[in-house]
Amino acid sequence: MGAELRELRAATKLSTRAVAERLGWAYSTVNRIETGKRKTTTDEVSALLVVYDVKGEERDRLIELTREVDQPGWWETSGSPWLRSQLTALIAFENTASLIASHPSVRIPGLLQTPDYARALLRSAELPEYAIESMVAMRVGRQTTLTKPGAPEYVAVIDEAALRRPVGGAATMADQLSHLLKQATRTNITIQAVPFSLGAHTGLDGAFLVLAFPKASTVVHLENKRGGVFLDQPNDVHPYVEALSTLQKVALSPDETIGFIQSIAVEYEQME
Repeated sequence: MGAELRELRAATKLSTRAVAERLGWAYSTVNRIETGKRKTTTDEVSALLVVYDVKGEERDRLIELTREVDQPGWWETSGSPWLRSQLTALIAFENTASLIASHPSVRIPGLLQTPDYARALLRSAELPEYAIESMVAMRVGRQTTLTKPGAPEYVAVIDEAALRRPVGGAATMADQLSHLLKQATRTNITIQAVPFSLGAHTGLDGAFLVLAFPKASTVVHLENKRGGVFLDQPNDVHPYVEALSTLQKVALSPDETIGFIQSIAVEYEQME
């Protein structure tokens, strides 16, 4: 919402102070609305749109978007005590991104995990069973962002270690790799594998997630055992965008990756 309003103001060549003076607001109010640090109301947005001379369908769209800001998503109504505010923010970002690019290091990325694979991962953390089932349901719910109308482009660069680590056993992994192959056929999903034969690569520094948006700045999410952190300053984000580009260049191509995953899937099926 803030990015939309900032773009409209820029088009009018008005400063935040000039807009605030026209509306009789403190100029910090306009700044905080544009940066997302302050919730806004439909009345406030209506006033801003008058200043920006926005009418008709575009005005209706932005007013509706303002209403949606205050509507809880499915992840906020789950009632799960294990849901951290960071996860809520991450899911919201995933639902509004135009590009999601993941390098999960030693795991299959969450948006491509099967329920059994996710369950096995969570059990290894020795969480209570009720919490595990809640988190598995949430992870499956997050995956709908890749299949909805207007779904974002999704890129996953997966290390061979994640493909070969038998999380949950051979049957679970055979099913997981079959799921990856199915998802790889979607036009908005690109999967690339980084084989052991490559040796050292920039992705060994750790897992990261890049989220790009149509009108807002790119954000990077770093996850750890106790939570995670979002990076949004250009100097912090750029190294990860560069690392992603490098990984895509050295990884197997999407077509080569399909054959690579198929060969590993056969090994699991034989073990099973």
